[in-house]
Amino acid sequence: MKVVLFCGGYGMRMRSGAADDVPKPMAMVGPRPLIWHVMRYYAHFGHKEFILCLGYGAHHIKDFFLNYEETTSNDFVLRGGRTELLSADIADWTITFAQTGVESPIGERLRRVRHHLDGDEMFLANYADVLTDAPLPEMIDRFAERDAGASMMVVPPQSSFHCVELGEDGLVGGITAVSELPLWENGGYFVLRQEVFDHIPENGDLVADGCAGLAKQGRTTAYRHRGFWKPTDTVKERAALDAAYTRGDRPWAVWERDGAGAGVRA
Repeated sequence: MKVVLFCGGYGMRMRSGAADDVPKPMAMVGPRPLIWHVMRYYAHFGHKEFILCLGYGAHHIKDFFLNYEETTSNDFVLRGGRTELLSADIADWTITFAQTGVESPIGERLRRVRHHLDGDEMFLANYADVLTDAPLPEMIDRFAERDAGASMMVVPPQSSFHCVELGEDGLVGGITAVSELPLWENGGYFVLRQEVFDHIPENGDLVADGCAGLAKQGRTTAYRHRGFWKPTDTVKERAALDAAYTRGDRPWAVWERDGAGAGVRA
């Protein structure tokens, strides 16, 4: 299945200064940027046709792949001055680079790459800056069995704050961690059918318009995931992932855990 990745936003909370035009998906986690980790996840499960919805800082993403160095994350032999790779990351990937506008919302970015989907009934979509260890084949199979137009992975609330129950007299009746409330957040990792486009207007949003429109018809499903899921909206979150990578704690690297990445370093 084709994978649409939204990687054209400003990512203001990840920027280190006014002159920093590096898009958020290019923030580094270990020796590779976030977008590589997301793509490597999909490729591990056999989904190697990518459509990148570019916008802000697009040249950084293009340059990364045009000048890709396989030796950064793969074992190799140097013999007679020539490099012999023992494995490769992206040799069998197909990547479409599509400029979808600097100011475009997510839904509009998706609309602008619809023709690249070749009319495929089902396809995958995701933000290019969220890492997880969720079982993708299970998510796809569950959706395929349902009469639905969209599925999104949902996760427990990530806030560390507490909700306080107050009486009219100001007395606290109870305190509950937000993460313990019976609520779910959008975690990205969408499985979609073509009909989602019927609910996304020009300059619309994938979730607020597409998924919500289908939900009103009872045609949006959710996959609950309580395992590893980490967004990278801030410098602090990116730094935490980078530190985890350094100490070898990277549950999102399913290609290592499942043994399919022999000779590959995440």
